[in-house]
Amino acid sequence: MKNGKLRAVVVGLGFGGAFVPIWRDHPDVEEVGICELDRSLLDRVSREHGISRVYTSLDDVLADGEIDAVHLVTAIPDHAEQTVRVLNAGKHCACTVPMATSLEGIRAIREAERASGKKYMMMETTLYTYQYLFVKRLLESGELGRIQFLRGSHYQDMENWPPYWLGLPPFWYGTHAIAPLVGLAGSRITAVSCLGSGSMREELVKPYGNPFPVESAHFKFENGLAAESTRSLFETARVYQEGLFVYGSKKSFEWGFADGDKPYLTSLLPADNAADRPRGLPTPVEVVGELPNAYESLPEPLWKYTVGGDYDPTNPQLSLKKGAGGGHHGSHPHLVHEFVRSILENREPAVGSALAANITAAGLQAHASALRGGEWLEVDAF
Repeated sequence: MKNGKLRAVVVGLGFGGAFVPIWRDHPDVEEVGICELDRSLLDRVSREHGISRVYTSLDDVLADGEIDAVHLVTAIPDHAEQTVRVLNAGKHCACTVPMATSLEGIRAIREAERASGKKYMMMETTLYTYQYLFVKRLLESGELGRIQFLRGSHYQDMENWPPYWLGLPPFWYGTHAIAPLVGLAGSRITAVSCLGSGSMREELVKPYGNPFPVESAHFKFENGLAAESTRSLFETARVYQEGLFVYGSKKSFEWGFADGDKPYLTSLLPADNAADRPRGLPTPVEVVGELPNAYESLPEPLWKYTVGGDYDPTNPQLSLKKGAGGGHHGSHPHLVHEFVRSILENREPAVGSALAANITAAGLQAHASALRGGEWLEVDAF
């Protein structure tokens, strides 16, 4: 580190390009570099964001002794191997989801983290969205009551995406549909039973031996809660959604139909007169018009990244309070900030390797269960 600040590199600029200006503007970051195989994309991002430190290979990044941390935004099949390489090179590692595509990959990352003494964080967007933070506040304030049940969903069509996506088992990339459930339950997943459904054309089945376009899972938590989650990737006519549904003893939260729709809040109210209590209790429903934006927890230079293109620098408070969706519902700057501060404060990141392992392994075991007709499988505690 230089002057108590980090030097970091973002590797992979397809999706990773969205994080480059956040890293550049973080007050605890001395310098950010970028790494990309596509030279034209590398040059464009360098030019657009004023980045002078550029690399054309991960090997070059890892060989640079001035770099403290690496943010991997690369292809799913490469996550485990690349994460281990980063940690073994003596650099802190943040990586987009999922942590790995095998239990062996998860174990390798955990071991590399332990041996290197460096930090690992899985950059799970759904744990910092407007929606998740809103429900978390309801829970912490007692307004939600006791959580009775949780449900997650992630519907997305991956047709014509890069080749490694073709036929990918749905729950191998199930973290967006699982992570909020684990976070709100406050407990790890211990077992899963999952059913696969539907059929796909043969060219989609071959790459991974996965016959299912849709998988639906039930999860058991260590604290006795249960949850369900559904994930679809191909040949399923459903609009995109990374949904979260939380059913409490006092209030329940339900995502809108599409990803950007306003959510619903249902309340369980006591009867006005107990002597005249009806069958059941009143359950009024309200549409949540504006979700709060938790920008106050970020350094001021990052506030604008919670609202995307609707930020008005001449009136920041007003534009921030509108909560107009920045990357993945405002989550991107929170992820970068949490990773940076975990390094500087020498503490476990909020989505550290143990939590990331449970979220990822639950998805891997869900797919294994689907291949075995829904058999209940344990999820390793790691």
